[in-house]
Amino acid sequence: MSADAADQATARDLGRASMAAVEAGDRAAWLALFAEDAVVQDPVGPSAFDPEGLGHHGLEAIGAFYDNVIGANESIRFDIRQSFLCGDEVANVGVIRIGFAGGGAVEVDGVYCYRRGPDGKLASLRAFWEPEQIRSVE
Repeated sequence: MSADAADQATARDLGRASMAAVEAGDRAAWLALFAEDAVVQDPVGPSAFDPEGLGHHGLEAIGAFYDNVIGANESIRFDIRQSFLCGDEVANVGVIRIGFAGGGAVEVDGVYCYRRGPDGKLASLRAFWEPEQIRSVE
């Protein structure tokens, strides 16, 4: 996304670009969407990915999250069923399906929120999903 396009992009546009980069396995494109001081909370609160529940702050930590959580999978697909844009934030309601390297897949319902910062980049990604709601799929 060019600088001019980013200046005009809504939080919904940035969220869609984020999902497209993840689906394409494009780490560089995904990271380029985030502001230097952005935070990723996926899921929000303490989890196996973030035991203290404070989120992954800054591009280095967000890159490590990509490497350890996103990039470790064979595939990730988003099925967004509803999207609510309010100001510089969007809440997307849908399902994420994750295919594992070596076989098998799971999916989980959630609400995936993106906030656009004043620089036109993602200031935050906050994902609300419950680990105990993850289900195996064929």
